[in-house]
Amino acid sequence: MSAVLETSEPAPSPAYVRATLIPLFLISAGAVGYEIALTRYFAVAKWSEYGYWVISIVMAGFALSGVAVTLFRQSLGKAGPWLQAVLPGLIVAAAAAGFHFTSTNPFNPLQLQNPATWLAQVSNIGLYYAALTPFFFLAGLYISLTFILHPREIGRVYGYDLIGAGFGAALVLALMFVLHPFRLAPALLVPLALSALFLPKARRWPGVVLALIALAAGEWVLFEREQPTVNDFKAIYAPLHTPNAKVVAEIRSPRGHYQLLDDFTERADADVTNNADMMGLPGPPKTLGLYRDGTRIASIPRPGVLDVGYAPGALAAGPYALRPAPRVLLVGVSGGFRVAEALKLGAAHVDALEPEPVIRSAVVDGLGPSQKLMLDPRVRVLSTGPVAAVRDASRGQYDLVDISADFLDSAEPNGPAFASEAIASYLKTVAPDGMVSIPVSIRDFPVYALRMLATAREGLIRAGVSEPDKHVMVYRSAWGVRILLSPKAFDADRIAALKKFCDDRSFDVSYYPGIDVKAAREGLYNDLPSVSFATGEITAQGPDDSIADEALAVLKAQPTASAKAFNLAPVRLDRPFFYAILRLNQPDILVKRLEVLPQAEIGALVNLAVLAQAIIVALIVLLVPLLTPGRLKAERGKGGTLGPAIYFSALGLGFLFVEIFLIEKASFFLNDRTSAFSLVLTGMLVFSGIGSMLAGKLMRFPRVAVALAALTMIGLAVAMYRDGEPALLANLGMAWPLRAALVLAISAPVSIALGMAFPMGLSRVGDGRFLPWAWALNGAFSVVATPLANLVARQAGFSWVLYAGALFYLIAFIAFPRGPAKQPLNSSNGARGLALQGARRRHDY
Repeated sequence: MSAVLETSEPAPSPAYVRATLIPLFLISAGAVGYEIALTRYFAVAKWSEYGYWVISIVMAGFALSGVAVTLFRQSLGKAGPWLQAVLPGLIVAAAAAGFHFTSTNPFNPLQLQNPATWLAQVSNIGLYYAALTPFFFLAGLYISLTFILHPREIGRVYGYDLIGAGFGAALVLALMFVLHPFRLAPALLVPLALSALFLPKARRWPGVVLALIALAAGEWVLFEREQPTVNDFKAIYAPLHTPNAKVVAEIRSPRGHYQLLDDFTERADADVTNNADMMGLPGPPKTLGLYRDGTRIASIPRPGVLDVGYAPGALAAGPYALRPAPRVLLVGVSGGFRVAEALKLGAAHVDALEPEPVIRSAVVDGLGPSQKLMLDPRVRVLSTGPVAAVRDASRGQYDLVDISADFLDSAEPNGPAFASEAIASYLKTVAPDGMVSIPVSIRDFPVYALRMLATAREGLIRAGVSEPDKHVMVYRSAWGVRILLSPKAFDADRIAALKKFCDDRSFDVSYYPGIDVKAAREGLYNDLPSVSFATGEITAQGPDDSIADEALAVLKAQPTASAKAFNLAPVRLDRPFFYAILRLNQPDILVKRLEVLPQAEIGALVNLAVLAQAIIVALIVLLVPLLTPGRLKAERGKGGTLGPAIYFSALGLGFLFVEIFLIEKASFFLNDRTSAFSLVLTGMLVFSGIGSMLAGKLMRFPRVAVALAALTMIGLAVAMYRDGEPALLANLGMAWPLRAALVLAISAPVSIALGMAFPMGLSRVGDGRFLPWAWALNGAFSVVATPLANLVARQAGFSWVLYAGALFYLIAFIAFPRGPAKQPLNSSNGARGLALQGARRRHDY
């Protein structure tokens, strides 16, 4: 049976592999590595949310290159061999120029939120696209040319493309251990230039010379000229530029770029009473500051005595006043200060959880000049995440679960610690009269405290509490809130103890069972007025506590004014976004109030902007070739182009949806986003490439192979729906290597099955004219998939991302092009000659 993929075709000669597939492998590796390097640049120099742009630019460049090859396939095909000889040099030059102009772009995210300066920043965003699109367009052009010049080797070509991409991802992750984030992109010029060394002999040396010239010029520009710097709005900028400031320790890893600063501005970040002098308490001591990617994540003790004399005046001390000598599960060590605070406040025993490895290492072993924590026999420092720790704990093992105020922002995987399922587990771990203490910052929006109350309500119900409002107390300072939960309803004695604690320190009690909100307003220490988000106007008359105004209604699941303006849906393990209070269906209000939005919320708006741009690109890729139908006429018979267009678009959407779902679940399971990203991305690319190369084995039954991909996805969706979350939770206690192996064991068969679908579809679309358009469609809708999947996860949860991925593969199966597989060698016009030329070239190396 004739096909694009022939099972009877002999294996390619070593010379053919060297001259065709190794350059493709290196170009794919360099392109993906460069993409990841750019996301690291944005994370360090700007904020990680703007890495969405990189994904958009990458796939837009690839997709537009596919459109170009579709429209000008005949001309490009004839010039293809020489184009592939000069493209490595052009790609290197474009990569160097792109990174140079990216790093010198004066974009300022804070000014993007300012009505007076936003227009100039939009122009700067356009300059990012102008700087980086040429590189990805040229890389995509090289890959597209390899497809059309070797139409009988589609499975093998696609396989090398994917495996090369997986290798590039693994390479750049390894380089992160040794190179500064700003040096990653320049380093990736090397494999791009090396691709010219493996070209056919007749065109090798001109290609090598051009690539070496581009490499030398590019490295000179990127290394010898002014180096990229962290912008002045990052937290590290000001302390780094104070007199005598210095970096005393540095760690480079895929988790981030860590710097330990010694400067006069660094102090322990504790929310302490204004009455400290009256109470005879010292203020927070001077410290070292630990920064990751320019964001401060912890205070690290200076050499000498760890002074926590301020601890009795801290907001976090409340539950220790209510429950003397508690057995404490401390979630987050805050550089060691929270451990010392707990002991100072009389803790009988402390199990301290710190999953962030650099903070944990600083506490246990010391970091740079900082002292290691002098461990008390009452203290254990554990590396597990809080959800795993409480699953292994016995009922009533602790009197207090105390979450540190900086724990949420110290590492991205810490979000699930604030989910309702986690809260329910904490409540089952403490004694009947024990407590769970949950921090919420109200520096930006007090509404975060209301959302946490809604989450706490759901957690209490999950733990078997029928009247949650009787098991909650809330107290606060001007900047932070503590929510106390207990399996036993709070009685008059504990309420009185909290009120006395707060009165002594000028803190306010915002809620307790039976509170008289109107009377409580009269004795406020810290005014927190209600403000309309729509207008920005204060709506309260006189002293007010906006949390107290709505706390009871939230705990009883009643409508509130804040619930109309913001999303107060509980945080859950399947939807672990703490900073997700904006209602995205109110764009007019969001634009009007853009300047007051917290930086953590801006990512959702950037995601929407990228989605809009991605849809425009996808429509261009879909419609432009259709406006020149002669370019796509490829013996489609009754099938036309609609079915294949739907098929390849659905594959692009489905693959990325599955990948994003697996990365998120692996992040939770491994308690580490970096290793999860590395394992899933590299594993899916490599195993999908293997699946593509194995597709030829099933060429006689193409619909069976596509059905296998669809059934695999449906099976994974059903398994997650029935037992997925409980299975993850049940195995959190496994050793890390076993959990990592389990992630690969799940992703490998899924990826192999999904990898077969693309070459199977190409085998049904004729003489190869459809091929670059199919590749472009796949890439363009992959652009759409990333922001769309993030939007679905934010609104509905990651399980719905998986269900949508399964649906896309089902759509692909239905739209799979019908009829016999097409034979490119028997096609009409110039395509026949191109295919014959490709067959001859296999023996000319």
